[in-house]
Amino acid sequence: MKLWTIVALCLAAAVLVVGVSNSSFHVSAQEGKKPQDVYTLSQSAKLGAVKFSHINHVTKNLSVDGTKPIDCIECHHTAQPAAEVAKHPPHKTAWPADRTTTLTAELLEKDPNAAGVALCTDCHARAGEKPKLLPEIPTLKLEGAAEPVVLNNQQAFHRNCGGCHDEVAKAKPATTAPTSKKCVACHKKTAA
Repeated sequence: MKLWTIVALCLAAAVLVVGVSNSSFHVSAQEGKKPQDVYTLSQSAKLGAVKFSHINHVTKNLSVDGTKPIDCIECHHTAQPAAEVAKHPPHKTAWPADRTTTLTAELLEKDPNAAGVALCTDCHARAGEKPKLLPEIPTLKLEGAAEPVVLNNQQAFHRNCGGCHDEVAKAKPATTAPTSKKCVACHKKTAA
């Protein structure tokens, strides 16, 4: 379960990070606007872009146990006070550092400017790029691994999204959620 927590939090942070390159994704609560219903992620991925339904994940019972919508901080892990972030290793960063609120749909609805949502790519930049909010891309030393994993946007998304979907598949074998082994279920090439 500890590994799932690590994977879930990393992937959550990454959910909106991997391969995000279109400017429409950069319209965020950080700029005082509501999130879009659907985002196109990984536009430059070799396997094709990923359509991510934000609205489905926050309104339907898509939690691992299938009993509730996914909490905002399961993906936006920095959007809570530092003391709360520290309860979910390996995460260490709250944004902004003096944050006193935890991101919820209610907070976002009440005051999008106060919600303070960082984009995943603000910390989990593309490989070889410098993140906007951190001095370098976060790394994670997994139990039993020889080298730490650099959590660039691709790693973060795959670990967060894929890890969550894998947990859902374990908990509910009849699920239609694609697992981390079914890449093209999420990645779709468009006709040129």
